Amino acid sequence: MHRPPIRVLLVEDSPVATTILKRMLASCPDIVVVGTARTGTEGLALIPALQPQVICTDLHMPQMDGLEFTQEVMANCPRPILVISSSVQEENTQNVFRLLQAGAVDVFPKPRGAIGSNYESVRLELINKIKILSGVAVFTLRRKPPKTDAPSARRSASQAVELDRKGKSPTAPLSLRPTLSAPRSLPPPPTPKPATSSFCCPLGNKNFACSDSTLKKVVAIGASTGGPQALHAILTQLPENFPLPVICVQHISEGFLQGLVDWLASECQLPVKIAPAYEWPQPGTVYFPPEGRHLELDARGRFIYSAAPPVSGHRPSVSVTFNSVASFYGKGAAGVLLTGMGRDGADGLLAIAKAGGLTVAQDEASCVVFGMPKEAIALGAARHIVPVSEIASLLLNQLKIGA
Repeated sequence: MHRPPIRVLLVEDSPVATTILKRMLASCPDIVVVGTARTGTEGLALIPALQPQVICTDLHMPQMDGLEFTQEVMANCPRPILVISSSVQEENTQNVFRLLQAGAVDVFPKPRGAIGSNYESVRLELINKIKILSGVAVFTLRRKPPKTDAPSARRSASQAVELDRKGKSPTAPLSLRPTLSAPRSLPPPPTPKPATSSFCCPLGNKNFACSDSTLKKVVAIGASTGGPQALHAILTQLPENFPLPVICVQHISEGFLQGLVDWLASECQLPVKIAPAYEWPQPGTVYFPPEGRHLELDARGRFIYSAAPPVSGHRPSVSVTFNSVASFYGKGAAGVLLTGMGRDGADGLLAIAKAGGLTVAQDEASCVVFGMPKEAIALGAARHIVPVSEIASLLLNQLKIGA
C-alpha cells in the first residue's frame, strides 16, 4: 500500500536556506513541505492546521529562537524535530545540543547558498534523516524550571522519544553521516616516546605491565540517531571517581562533534575530550574519535587513527573501535550499544562478547531508533538488554565499581 508523503514544516528565518531546503525536499516524492515559518511563533501557530509529521527548525531566529520553540512544541504538540543549524562554531554548538536536551531528535548542518559538488550528498542525507524521524514517536515533555544539578533533570530528555513500533522504520541508505566536504587531512601524529619500564599505562599506574590482561578494563559505547541524549543519560550518572576509561563513538554530522564534546563536558562529572593520537586511555576520562577517522588501539593500547574506508557506511565506525577494544582488553572490555539506524556496532559488540567482556544493548522502548541494538541482539551479542536510564548503574554493579 502506498503511504502518503511525509508532511514537513520548515521553521527558518533565512529565505536562502528555506529555498534550498524546499528544493532538496521537493526532489523526493515521499516528502512534502506543508508550510514554512520565519520564527518559532509563526511555526507554533501553523502546527494545528498543518499537522506536520516532522519539523525542521533553525536555532537562531527572531521573536522565538529554536530552543524556546522546541520546548513549546514538546510541551504542547510533540513532533519529531530536526535541528538544521549553521552554528557549528565552538561558541554556538552547545546551544544546538541544548535543543536535543529539550526534546529535538537530531541535528543537521544548514546548507550554504552554494554547496557545489556536495549538493547531492547533502540532499540525500537530509531526505534520509527526514524519513528516519518520520518513524519516531515522541512524548510530551513539559517545560522545566531553570536548569539544576539534579540528575533527574539532566536525564529527562533521554526519555522523550522512542521508535514507533506500530510501523516499520523507513529504509535508509547505509551511510547516515553526511559528507559535506572532503575529510580534513589529519595532522601528523605526535612522535611516540621511546618505550620504557615506567610508561603511562591504561590504568594510570606507571609500574603496570600492560601485557597483564587481567587488570586492563575499559568501557566502550557506540550510538547513532538519538545517541547524544542517550550518552548524556549514561555519562551524567558516572561518578567523578569512575576508575575506567570510557571510549565513545557517535555518528554525527560533520562540524558538530566538538559541540557534542563541549556539551557533555559541561554536564558530566568526568572530563570529555577528543582522543589524542598515541596516548593511553586514562581512567575517569571520556574519549571520542576525531571527525572522519576510525579510532583504534595499537599493540600497546594507545589511541591510533585510521583513514580506512567506512564500515557499515560510517567513519568513525562503532564496530571498528569495538573490535580493537575486544582485541586489546579482552574480558576486561565492557561494550554498550545504543540507539541508532543500521547495524554498525553489532559485529563489534559480538567481538567483545566472544572475548568474554560485558555486553549491553539499549532496549527498544527507550531507543529513538532500535536498529543497531536490534541487530546486536539478533546476533546474540548482548548479555544485558536494559533501558538507557539503567545502563550506568548496571555498569557500576557489573564492573564492581563503588559510586
